[in-house]
Amino acid sequence: MAENTTEVIVGGVVLAGALAFGIYAAQIAGLSGGGSDAYSLNASFRSLEGVSVGTDVRLAGVKVGTVTDIALNQETFRADTTVNVKQGIEIPDDSAIVIASEGLLGGNFVEIVPGGSPFSFAAGDEITDTQGAVSLISLLLKFVSGGSGE
Repeated sequence: MAENTTEVIVGGVVLAGALAFGIYAAQIAGLSGGGSDAYSLNASFRSLEGVSVGTDVRLAGVKVGTVTDIALNQETFRADTTVNVKQGIEIPDDSAIVIASEGLLGGNFVEIVPGGSPFSFAAGDEITDTQGAVSLISLLLKFVSGGSGE
């Protein structure tokens, strides 16, 4: 009988740990239940290399949101993207949105470069000033081929 009690207690502790990890992972991934704590903005990129749903959106290096949707526009062949930004963070309506890299071997993230306008984007607005991802391989190829053609 003592073995059954021990097994039940250990099972309960393991289940509680798994539940705590699941809640933590959901919070880190930005999957919190409330939709009222963020507003969405749209942007269209030439290239979204290294970016997927769940990628961080940063402003001055601070995470202010996440990428929530990516779809290929069949007419323009651009990546139409939706990002959610935390409520209370007002982004000037002349801001740019770019795909940036965390370093030479790091991943990509979406960066908002704020403008100076006194007016801000509203929920559902589109950021038209975009800059897509720069491929490191194509950049290296240009450097290598440019240096050998003297």
